[in-house]
Amino acid sequence: MRLIFAGTPEFAAAALRALIAAGHSIPLVLTQPDRPAGRGMKLKASPVKEVALAHGLPVAQPENLKTEEARRPIVEAAADLMVVAAYGLILPQAALDLPRLGCVNIHASLLPRWRGAAPIHRAIEAGDGETGITLMQMDRGLDTGAMLVKSTLPILDTDTTGSLHDKLAELGAREIVALLPRLATGAVPAESQDDSLATYAKKIGKDDARLDWSRPAVELDRRIRAFNPAHALLGGESLKIWRARRVEGAGAPGTVLAVGKDGPRIACGEGALELIELQKPGGKRMEVAAFLAGTSIKVGDRLQ
Repeated sequence: MRLIFAGTPEFAAAALRALIAAGHSIPLVLTQPDRPAGRGMKLKASPVKEVALAHGLPVAQPENLKTEEARRPIVEAAADLMVVAAYGLILPQAALDLPRLGCVNIHASLLPRWRGAAPIHRAIEAGDGETGITLMQMDRGLDTGAMLVKSTLPILDTDTTGSLHDKLAELGAREIVALLPRLATGAVPAESQDDSLATYAKKIGKDDARLDWSRPAVELDRRIRAFNPAHALLGGESLKIWRARRVEGAGAPGTVLAVGKDGPRIACGEGALELIELQKPGGKRMEVAAFLAGTSIKVGDRLQ
């Protein structure tokens, strides 16, 4: 197929690499403009742009696609299909209508559950037992289009947003490559979404990663894995918590119940968490033994 690819982060770059490897013609790659990043806040290309340039593919980085001038590269590409993955820009109907077969989106959830910007985080936070990839025909709504493919993946108790992201990116790349030959023949039935089952995966806010120790340990464990790292205060100083495990224990929420070789045990509203990997401001993330060698945490201390 002759494809336009639109995407920005590493999740999308995995799909672009797979489409290139599969031999599709890609006359245009759309990605968001370079953004400041790092301590020096220098402009940095997106992962998708880096892949495109490495393979000699034309790249366009419009601020939006609202004007005819911004959409001109899409018109000139004369593509059969646009593949979209975590692009980060809204595609107006005028852009959706340009490719001969429309636009197909690679979405990291089992739609209609978790429409929106942060489906991986929200699935872990909610305690979902499974997630997956949905390939859908795009329309004007937010992840509301007819579904072409759904592929399921279990969410393990050890999964973080990072680990699940990588598995879903690989799954999405495989599924889009497998779909295109079938789509070219028109042999792919489309299934409408049941809007009554829809949930919304809102963008991540600053408060999402903060731990409320009055909540049950099972909920806080999910929050740590979803927003990895999560944040607490110890002695008025910020503490990043990268990994923890649920354990037995009871006490005033946030209280250090014990400090052993496996880490400090913190009372939650129900049960307790044993902290495994931690980080202080300006420091490196450390396994708990190394962290405790340089930081004092005592029984009776309180995390806030």
